[in-house]
Amino acid sequence: MKNILILAATIGALGAAAPAFGTDLAGQPVKAPAASPAAPIIDWSGYYIGLNGGWGTSHNCWDFNGVTPEGCHNSTGGTIGGQIGYRWHIFNMVYGIEGQGNWADFSGANVSTAFPANTIGTKTDAFGLLTGHIGYAFNAVLLYGKAGAAVTSNTYHVNSVATGTELANSNDVRWGGVLGAGAEVSLTPNWSAGVEYNHLFMQRSNVSFPTALGTDRAHQDVDLITARLNYKFGSPFAK
Repeated sequence: MKNILILAATIGALGAAAPAFGTDLAGQPVKAPAASPAAPIIDWSGYYIGLNGGWGTSHNCWDFNGVTPEGCHNSTGGTIGGQIGYRWHIFNMVYGIEGQGNWADFSGANVSTAFPANTIGTKTDAFGLLTGHIGYAFNAVLLYGKAGAAVTSNTYHVNSVATGTELANSNDVRWGGVLGAGAEVSLTPNWSAGVEYNHLFMQRSNVSFPTALGTDRAHQDVDLITARLNYKFGSPFAK
């Protein structure tokens, strides 16, 4: 009986002490878990300069005196060059203007369907683009389209099928338009890399050879796929 009384007294004492202990705990400050730092918001605004390189093909069709088809050929090869531009980042939209200049080595030929004894060929050794850009930024990823003016530097040649000897050559600088699209990723605070596709719609051009070979009307379209590396001046993070 004595033990039962002692146990009851102990339980009663613990019950009386519990509210006071709970009050002491409630008064203690509770530390919130540390918040993880937010990812920086990339700002694509500013001047940039960069390099590009890749592959291109120029589709060329010739018509003798602008009337008689001589066939078509693809002039393919590598290209390397550079670009410089400026972008404005407004909310998620990105607007820009860019100038690009490239060395190229696109060459190809076909046997003339009008004059089977001759081979006709085209070599594109340089091109330039002046374009406006509009895009959408997913923070560090930028997707964009572009359009503007294009120029190509070309050499045209007529060779003998039998001997391979060059019979005549001519050259021109041809203007046209360009449409393209690309994707770019911010790699570090100032560096970004991307890929781009462009299609050049070039105007038809008269190519004059010596009198014996007459004049050809040449049509040209160019497709380009390039990898790009850009350096942006200033902080890339939104303030």
